Amino acid sequence: MKKTVMAVTGIIMILYLLAHMVGNLHAFGGAEEFNGYSHWIRTIGEPAVPEQTLLWIIRLVLLASVVGHFWAAISLWRQARRARPVPYVTKKRVQQSFASRTVRWGGVILALFIIWHILDLTFGVVNPAGTGTTPYDRLIASFSNIPITLFYVASMLILGWHIRHGVFAATQTLGQTNKKRERAVNGIAYVIAGLLTVGFLIVPLSIAFGLID
Repeated sequence: MKKTVMAVTGIIMILYLLAHMVGNLHAFGGAEEFNGYSHWIRTIGEPAVPEQTLLWIIRLVLLASVVGHFWAAISLWRQARRARPVPYVTKKRVQQSFASRTVRWGGVILALFIIWHILDLTFGVVNPAGTGTTPYDRLIASFSNIPITLFYVASMLILGWHIRHGVFAATQTLGQTNKKRERAVNGIAYVIAGLLTVGFLIVPLSIAFGLID
């Protein structure tokens, strides 16, 4: 059950990331287009429902997915530690241990990144441009700052590795792979991870190198 929770919540988060990535690309259209997009996502469903209703539904589903994902990951890790005997060391076990450790610690770093990212670009609390500014102003201010950009780049590389591992693991958990399909599924995992990594890096790097201002 816990592996299923991890798989399903992971898929939900990947779908959100794909939509978020596409939204970020509006930055190439300039301030008016990007700010217009940011306003649009807050008014989806109007006038049938009040402003931000659907946005808050998305946020709550995403929050539940993040919490569920971390709960399942921590529970599985503790369960594995309790059940693990003291084994002889094999190359396969070392490789599996390295993969699990990097994904686990990558998840911790991504959790910290999510908190910072919300405080930076959503609320502007830690953004160089401050609060009360437009989304585009905060975007430019953030990625014109080299340390912030480097932290973002590192986080996105970790995210890509996390997604590559997660997509492959999710298909195994949900019974959508076998030995014959393993190579194809692994390829799909790399494609999804690569697409999201490049998609999320292109805007901040374009700002950092002066292609977007």
